[in-house]
Amino acid sequence: MSHNSFGQLFRVTTWGESHGPAIGCVIDGAPPLLALSESDIQPWLDRRRPGTSRFVTQRQEADQVRILSGTYEGQTTGTPISLLIENEDQRSKDYSAIADTFRPGHADYAYHAKYGIRDPRGGGRASARETACRVAAGAVARKVLGDGIVIRGALRQIGEHRVSDENWDWEAVGGNAFNCPDPAMAAVWEGYLDDIRKAGSSIGAVVEVHVSGVPAGWGAPVHGKLDTDLAAGMMSINAVKGVEIGAGFAAAELRGEDGADEMSPGNDGPKFSANNNGGVLGGISSGQDIVVRFAVKPTSSILIPRQSIDKSGAATEVVTKGRHDPCVGIRAVPVGEAMMACVLADHMLRHRAQVGAQAAAQIGDGGPPAS
Repeated sequence: MSHNSFGQLFRVTTWGESHGPAIGCVIDGAPPLLALSESDIQPWLDRRRPGTSRFVTQRQEADQVRILSGTYEGQTTGTPISLLIENEDQRSKDYSAIADTFRPGHADYAYHAKYGIRDPRGGGRASARETACRVAAGAVARKVLGDGIVIRGALRQIGEHRVSDENWDWEAVGGNAFNCPDPAMAAVWEGYLDDIRKAGSSIGAVVEVHVSGVPAGWGAPVHGKLDTDLAAGMMSINAVKGVEIGAGFAAAELRGEDGADEMSPGNDGPKFSANNNGGVLGGISSGQDIVVRFAVKPTSSILIPRQSIDKSGAATEVVTKGRHDPCVGIRAVPVGEAMMACVLADHMLRHRAQVGAQAAAQIGDGGPPAS
C-alpha cells in the first residue's frame, strides 16, 4: 500500500492497523537539538484517547507513546524519529458477523475493490485509530514550530446545533466532554448526543482550528500553496468530507468590498479590517490568524440496520456491533490541530530552505533558531 506519507521537508509516515499489535509513525526532517521526550507527546494523545466519556468509543486504550529512535539525552538528533503506540483493547470478534459483507458508508467496499482483500477487523487503515499517529507527529511538529505559534481547535457544530461567534470562549474548550467553546451549547449537545447514542445512530460535526503567530511569507504561489496543503491535510483525516479556509463557502455571498480584508498601516506590519481569507493570500501566509474548518460525516458503523451487499454481490442487511463514536468529530479536534502543526512545520522548513536561515530569522519565521 502506497501513499502513507505526507509532507516534504517535515515528512510523516504512519503505519499499523486498528486491530494489529501496534500503530506508529516515523518523522523525518525534524531539526536536531530540539528538546523532546515522551512527556512532550503524551498530553496531546490523552486528548484524543478513546474511552474518556460516554460520548466517544468505549474502546480502552492507554495510548502510551514510546520514542524508539531520533533522540539522545532528551534532544532530537536530526535522524528519523520513530514513535510506537501499542494496541491493547482490540475486540476483533465484534466484526466476525460482517466478515463477508460491506458496511455502507465505510471504506470496506472501496478497499476490497482496490486491493482484493477483505480485512473486517475495525476498518484497518481506514479506522480513526490511525489518527493517533498523526497526533503524536503533531506534538513533534509543535516543537519544530516553537512556542510563538499557538494552535487551538474546537468543535463548532454537532448536527444542526452550532456555536455562535458571540458565545465563543477558548477558555471553555477544556472544560467539557465535547471540546466546545460555549458551555451552554455543550449542555445542549449532551442531551442531543445522548438521544442519538441511545438510538444506535451517529451524527456529523464541524471542527474549527485557529493559529496565531505565523508570520507573513510561508507558502508559495501555484503548486506550493499553504492553503492547498492545509486543505489536503485536513481532508486526509478519516471521515472528513469538506474543508474551508477563512470565510470558506460563505465567501460566495460576499461582495468584493466586503471580502477584500482592507489594510491600513500598523506598528508590526499591516492592520487588517477582517480575515475573510483565513490568514492566507495567494497561497502565502499574510501574518493574520489562520482559520480552517472541516466537516466530519456521521460514523458509518451504527446499530440501525442498513441495506448493503456481500462479497458475492448479493443483497444483505448490515448491523455493525462493537464500540464506535456516536460523533467522531469530538476526537477529531486534536487531530485537526495535529495536521495543522505538521503542515505548518513543513512550510516553515521549506520557507527557511528557500530564503536561507538568516533571511528567515530577519523575516521572523516563528520557529526555533537555526542550528
